[in-house]
Amino acid sequence: MVKNKLVILGGGESGVGAAILGAKQGFEVFVSDFGEIKDEYKAVLDQRGLKYEEKQHTEAIILDADLVMKSPGIPEKAPIVVKLHERNIPVISEIEFAGRYTTAKTICITGSNGKTTTTMLSYEILKRAGLKVGLAGNVGKSFALQVAEDDFDYYVIELSSFQLDGMFDFRADIAVLMNITPDHLDRYDYKMQNYTDSKMRITQNQRPEDWFVYCADDPIIQVELTKRDIKAHKVPFTIMQVLKEGGWVENDTMKLNVNNNTFDMTIYELALQGKHNLNNSMAAGISGSILNLRKEGIRECLSDFQGVEHRLERFLRVHNIEFINDSKATNINSVWYALESMNTPVVWIVGGIDKGNDYSQLFDLVKEKVKAIVCLGKDNSKIIAAFDGKVKQIVDTKSIEEAVRSAYFLAAKGDTVLLSPACASFDLFKNYEERGRQFKDAVRNL
Repeated sequence: MVKNKLVILGGGESGVGAAILGAKQGFEVFVSDFGEIKDEYKAVLDQRGLKYEEKQHTEAIILDADLVMKSPGIPEKAPIVVKLHERNIPVISEIEFAGRYTTAKTICITGSNGKTTTTMLSYEILKRAGLKVGLAGNVGKSFALQVAEDDFDYYVIELSSFQLDGMFDFRADIAVLMNITPDHLDRYDYKMQNYTDSKMRITQNQRPEDWFVYCADDPIIQVELTKRDIKAHKVPFTIMQVLKEGGWVENDTMKLNVNNNTFDMTIYELALQGKHNLNNSMAAGISGSILNLRKEGIRECLSDFQGVEHRLERFLRVHNIEFINDSKATNINSVWYALESMNTPVVWIVGGIDKGNDYSQLFDLVKEKVKAIVCLGKDNSKIIAAFDGKVKQIVDTKSIEEAVRSAYFLAAKGDTVLLSPACASFDLFKNYEERGRQFKDAVRNL
């Protein structure tokens, strides 16, 4: 019997997980990474006897594949991906691949902002309820690895637009869409509709017995709902109006009503404060309610959840100046939420690789909340030009140590230094996690 050839592009968490699952399912597996593969992943591949290459793509092997699993970080315009499409070789995401080999229920969460917090909160609610649940996608372990090695009944999966792009037959039992605001437009030909279409793929293949949980305050989602025939049971959440079904806020009380199953708690009891976190809490609470989990368990989780590292992480006070690590804020909307939740004068650290940002959306908030801006990046000219005259001081820095020191000297007692970059991190860092960790190290060293 001839084995099907599975080629995996990218030797990171998702790639190595897919390689293990592919081998278990009888594929002839080959992993190819144009960059270097981390030693920890090479050790796993070696241990399993799986073939791989790094620092190159051998076209003769790759273009002989029956199926290709592509890491979400590799763009569709990459030359090897273009050649695969030209030959009509299927290119799918890890989520699509792993989804073919599990019957577990999936709670899938996407959105431009809030998806990591909502994913972690939803996972915590299911885990504390005693369900056998895995955490996958952009957070946790590789979905494919867990399908290969664990026996979970549920998966809570955070999905980026890049992962959704490579999903075709996969279906979410519960799909959660937090919001749609401009992000990653450099990957979508700078066309907002292309990015929107990608996010709306969260609803594809859903059936009437499935659930679609979405933010009713988001204007783009509202427009898309009029254009699409979504078969799943729709459950909105909102902080702007009162609903009969879904999630809403009334008299400072968060109310949920799903399947005539009601739940409420005051917004002051919620562990995560701020308007954006109200949405995150409602979305996670609705998912728990759909699964008929105990109300007291949901309440307990929503009231003591610790939050996510690098997302509005209140990190340290130095001489009564609070330092907040919001390195995960890689777009304008995330920064808007961060600034909106600040109650003290802010020294704002911003910068990195601009993904087509329109900074004018922040002008009013910056004038109201920000006393000084510290730019962090190789080229900060666009940020400096945008905010020139909007704040008293703008400082240009090229390293995290210099940025933190500058922010510290610009801040006074009672102020907040907020790292909320609005940009990708790849000019100076490997990823937003490294940027956040280096920020915290620099603060400790003050």
